[in-house]
Amino acid sequence: MNYKYITIEGNIGAGKTTLANKLAEHYNARIILEEFAENPFLPLFYEKPQQYAFPLELFFMAERYKQLKDMLQAQDLFSNLVISDYLFIKSLLFAKINLKEEEYNLYQKLFEIINPQLPQPDLLIFLNAPVTKLQQNIKTRNRSYEQQIADEYLVSVHDMYMQYIRQHPIRTLMIDTTKTDFLKNPADFDSLLNALEKEYEPGIHYL
Repeated sequence: MNYKYITIEGNIGAGKTTLANKLAEHYNARIILEEFAENPFLPLFYEKPQQYAFPLELFFMAERYKQLKDMLQAQDLFSNLVISDYLFIKSLLFAKINLKEEEYNLYQKLFEIINPQLPQPDLLIFLNAPVTKLQQNIKTRNRSYEQQIADEYLVSVHDMYMQYIRQHPIRTLMIDTTKTDFLKNPADFDSLLNALEKEYEPGIHYL
């Protein structure tokens, strides 16, 4: 496989971290997982979104930047495979949904200062899941602050990701998670491994 930096993305509850861990184990790759549990504003945001959205998104952006910056400075970046379970642009996409216009404009200025300093993935794996499956996964993993996430919010997140992927020439492997189970079905995981052996042009490709 020629890819050196693979990112897995998808909606809340899509299974990003699960797949990232499985791929990293298979390839003996370095893994970068989002440290969402370290964000003290996350439970507060779900209770009072308007009050806590801005510090929530600032904290996430700072933490994601630090993680990815450390990866960029690592000497073995281009010799060993790196797998992450988030895109840095995620910061801006969620900010667009959660912040008021004046807050978003300030946030966007900060984002545009630091984004060019970070590496972009060679390949994006996007896990596309319907809201019913997302809600099922959210309930199964049982994080208390997530249990009241509205369907409408998940739809907004999905639409924002789709808009970004369609408008930017990022090399993307789109996976319908209603037809795959990488954890329980070895054949599904093997099909993904085979797909990762192929070279893709920028744009959306379907597994």
